[in-house]
Amino acid sequence: MIIFFCNQIQGEFAHFSEEESKHCIQVLRKRLGDTVQFIDGIGHWYEGRISEATKRQVVVEIVKKQAGTDHTGFHLHMAVAPLKSMDRFEWFLEKATEIGVDEITPLLTEHTERSKLRYDRLEKIILSAAKQCLRTRLPKLNELVDFEDFMKPFETNSPGIRFIPHCHEANLPHLKNNCPAGTDVTVLIGPEGDFSKTEVEQAVARGFVEVGLGANRLRTETAAIVACHTIHLANI
Repeated sequence: MIIFFCNQIQGEFAHFSEEESKHCIQVLRKRLGDTVQFIDGIGHWYEGRISEATKRQVVVEIVKKQAGTDHTGFHLHMAVAPLKSMDRFEWFLEKATEIGVDEITPLLTEHTERSKLRYDRLEKIILSAAKQCLRTRLPKLNELVDFEDFMKPFETNSPGIRFIPHCHEANLPHLKNNCPAGTDVTVLIGPEGDFSKTEVEQAVARGFVEVGLGANRLRTETAAIVACHTIHLANI
């Protein structure tokens, strides 16, 4: 099933972007009267008929609208240090979107090796992954933020639960045994070289729980996916 994205909806009509219009008309060869499906990125799935079709503008008359089924009942926020290799960070974004992350914050830590990101490209990767796995809600991608600034809004009694996996200590309690179902979750994932001990102490002071992700030392992007999937498994 080919799914489009459109967030320009006026009444009973959806106006596709130029990029989605080109894909619809030039690549997929859709024509007037053809049926298409699309998402709006905020939790709805639509079906409609093409009522206008040019290379730059496709207008769809909506015939069906329904709520998506991908809302999990909890909010998963992954704060992850960008990697020196953008291919690996982009892989994380794609897979986390497929699994069901709700919010992603690139995190600038003491050991982070990349401080510039192409947000237009990252947003496209997220959108493509969401359409591929039929998600109706797009994860929110935040701006790169310094670790200390990210910590400021948190208090030890803030709602939800927060975790910081790291490799400074052996035999930390495993994430899977500390994540109650139905609870909003924030997870910090460090860069190559891990968080500094000072950063771990700052996080713990803000109510983050130190956890492990298993016996093996994982790459940043692998650790992020393991954490994301573990939390979803805990909510099945």
